Amino acid sequence: MHRRLIAPGALAISLLLAIPASAADYTPGAPGIGDPYYPAYGNGGYDVSHYDLRLQYQPATDELQGTATVLATTTQDLSRFDLDFLLDVSEVRVNGAKASFTTSGQHELEITPATGLPKGTPVTVVVRYSGVPSTKSAYGFSTWHRTPDGAVAADEPESAWWWFPSNDHPSDKATYDVSVAVPDGTQAISNGTLQSTSSRLGWTRYNWRSNKPQATYLATLAIGKFDITTGTTSDGVPVVNAYSKDLGDNDGAARASVERTGEIVDWLTGYFGPYPFSSVGGYVPNTTTGYALETQTRVYYSPRQFANGSNTSVVVHELAHQWYGDDVSLKGWKDIWINEGFARYAQWLWSEHEGEGTAQELADYVYASHPADDAFWTVAPGDPGPDNQFDTAVYDRGALAVQALRNEVGDDTFFAILKGWPQEHAYGNASVGDFQKYAEKVSGKSLATLFDTWLFKPSKPAAPAARGVSIAVAPATAGAPAQPRSWKKIAATDSVHSG
Repeated sequence: MHRRLIAPGALAISLLLAIPASAADYTPGAPGIGDPYYPAYGNGGYDVSHYDLRLQYQPATDELQGTATVLATTTQDLSRFDLDFLLDVSEVRVNGAKASFTTSGQHELEITPATGLPKGTPVTVVVRYSGVPSTKSAYGFSTWHRTPDGAVAADEPESAWWWFPSNDHPSDKATYDVSVAVPDGTQAISNGTLQSTSSRLGWTRYNWRSNKPQATYLATLAIGKFDITTGTTSDGVPVVNAYSKDLGDNDGAARASVERTGEIVDWLTGYFGPYPFSSVGGYVPNTTTGYALETQTRVYYSPRQFANGSNTSVVVHELAHQWYGDDVSLKGWKDIWINEGFARYAQWLWSEHEGEGTAQELADYVYASHPADDAFWTVAPGDPGPDNQFDTAVYDRGALAVQALRNEVGDDTFFAILKGWPQEHAYGNASVGDFQKYAEKVSGKSLATLFDTWLFKPSKPAAPAARGVSIAVAPATAGAPAQPRSWKKIAATDSVHSG
């Protein structure tokens, strides 16, 4: 409550300005950032600009020790705030002073600074911690994956809780320095560029830097024994790829796919514009998971992606995300179509490039493959719900929507939209609604009906409606469209986000 001052006018004003907000004006930051799909994910009250993570990891015991320095700015008068985290914390300091802390919920680290933090204040939070990540779980699962010689942190929509404290939501992007000490002979791989390495007393420290904003779920850590290859794209972007030394029969197919990263990035720049980050590449650890993930600049691939031979289509999918999902990230998890619909569509474009079926032929095949009563059509890619966030429909029906847009506005306008979008919201966040507005601005057309039909209605667009947006539909007497040659490779990536 504010006190009323009785004083001459000028003096009253000066005194009012001098009095800080009372303790009653400081309130706790929300324990969730407000995402309806994941109400407890992320936190309110502050915005992070940088994470500095100094870690030490022992593969033999899965013990991780760390000091995280989080740079942020308060967005309200803050009495207390949360970080999302699971490991054991020994000390927290806020702006140099010791802060009290406790845990709550499934993954909340509650921090109470010694004094309240006024809105707009730069804040430095230092968290010292340790633990065995593989022993921690939240909501009944873990995203920390042990390997025979180390571990991997890579998952969606969450993975940070197991290795660093964070504001774990894509809407709060930040830059990163990740410094990891591991026993000599073991390597530590993360996002961005390797700034330096040093060895001392049996430990080697790897210092990685991501100098462009990055969502927390796109931060990755891989520790193990890798064969590392390097190169550059035609535009000079460094390429760093890594393969576990014990991939066995999958090693050749993995390399034959991932080693084409530079070539594929060169090809994608023709559609999406200049590559937005300081490095690119991928890694294939010896894990039993089945998915791939677009971890920023350093894509994670499961060996199972290459169990049936090389698959450049999955490499195209994950690299397309570097523009659609990483450079421009979703505002909320309901906007997942902007990530997955366009990454799948990039696979369709690659199919055209490889002469294995045009995007239109793939659209016709997908449309014809799902009868009207198929549950496929009940999933709305524009807002699929948390249970269907990574449903096949988000990918394939999502790509149908992209093809419908292409046919509605024409190739010249469509490819201008495709290339302009990553520049329009570079290093930021955007929603499905933002994309519709941008497409309408570039095309000069109202696209509300098209977006509603293909992204939001829980039913199969009728054949006349499909023809109305030029998705070719063969007459019933003509039989189903032939399966494009690329289809099996594309369908093999349906598991990219499932274990």
